[in-house]
Amino acid sequence: MRSYLDRIFFGPYIFLETTDMFSKLNEVESRYEQVNLALQRPDVASDQKQYRKLMKELSDLEKVVVVYREFKAKQKSLKENKELLASESDNEMREMIKEEIREFEKDLPEIEQRLKILLIPKDPNDDKNIILEIRAGAGGDEASLFAEEMFRGYGHYATAQGWKVEMVSWSDGNVGGAKEIIANISGESVYSKLKYESGVHRVQRVPKTESAGRVHTSTITVAVIPEADENEVKIDMKDIRIDVMRSSGAGGQSVNRTESAVRVTHYPSGIAVHCQEGKSQTMNKETAFKILYAKLQRLEEERVLKEASDARLEQIGTGDRSERIRTYNFPQTRITDHRIGLTIHQLNEVMNGKFENLIDPLIAHFQAEALKKQTGAS
Repeated sequence: MRSYLDRIFFGPYIFLETTDMFSKLNEVESRYEQVNLALQRPDVASDQKQYRKLMKELSDLEKVVVVYREFKAKQKSLKENKELLASESDNEMREMIKEEIREFEKDLPEIEQRLKILLIPKDPNDDKNIILEIRAGAGGDEASLFAEEMFRGYGHYATAQGWKVEMVSWSDGNVGGAKEIIANISGESVYSKLKYESGVHRVQRVPKTESAGRVHTSTITVAVIPEADENEVKIDMKDIRIDVMRSSGAGGQSVNRTESAVRVTHYPSGIAVHCQEGKSQTMNKETAFKILYAKLQRLEEERVLKEASDARLEQIGTGDRSERIRTYNFPQTRITDHRIGLTIHQLNEVMNGKFENLIDPLIAHFQAEALKKQTGAS
């Protein structure tokens, strides 16, 4: 279901004249006040489901209303200063007023731009938690080592954002690292920040096992899948097979002692989910179904959009070296994001968790592209 903001600014992309935009903003502000009043009613406070829904709506509206009220306050001050300037005869006072006018005239277009960005139709998955899948691609052992390093980097970034990372499955590489890593990441707006990480990541460096000092190229694939609500996906249990087994690898005290690992297979889609990092079979089963729901939901979205039949494959391709979204060049400490032509020489910082150096420019770029479509710009 679309949010109130999406219903007001009906999309996915629309052309908004400035006067129309401010008319809609007045409606948003009015709705904000209505929700505030509704939350004070005893019948709403006693209905936790309705209360949480309205609190979420209030939070979304408030992000827009705060900026809009700042805009209106500065617009009013600008008008008052211009009127004051027309009646002021003292030269020193006139210069002070002119300076304030210049500041307001500089601030207002910037705030208006912020409002336009806030009004871009929101991805309905942006507030969702995610399932992160990292797999070694081309390059053998070196790819497995890089897969682990990337996961550690994402983990540091998640910690800095205040998110929680829970391991689901870890498949060891032959000489260290990981062939496959699956984890849940939960927190505020996780998908909105990590969704652009999906794709093939290419690494160029000299492997530890390389005696001649030659630079090798390897790849890993990253898939970022938003969690699905169970009521969004219907599963017939007749289509499900559940296998239990002993955990393998560095899975903790339960490894090879109890049959706590779970594999859930969905026959119609061919999706199989293996979970072993939980402390109990029940916990692993719940996690496996959570991932299955998310993958089936993504499959349905892709089917509707006629873009692909498998969301994960659509995101990560075949893992071939040529299908990359980003290249990490260790000898030159350089990272290049090929989608937006961004190159930074902050590789060590990023691998230690400073992914905002890449993610923030990506978000800004795609916001600008969305804004062009919304305003009818070419």
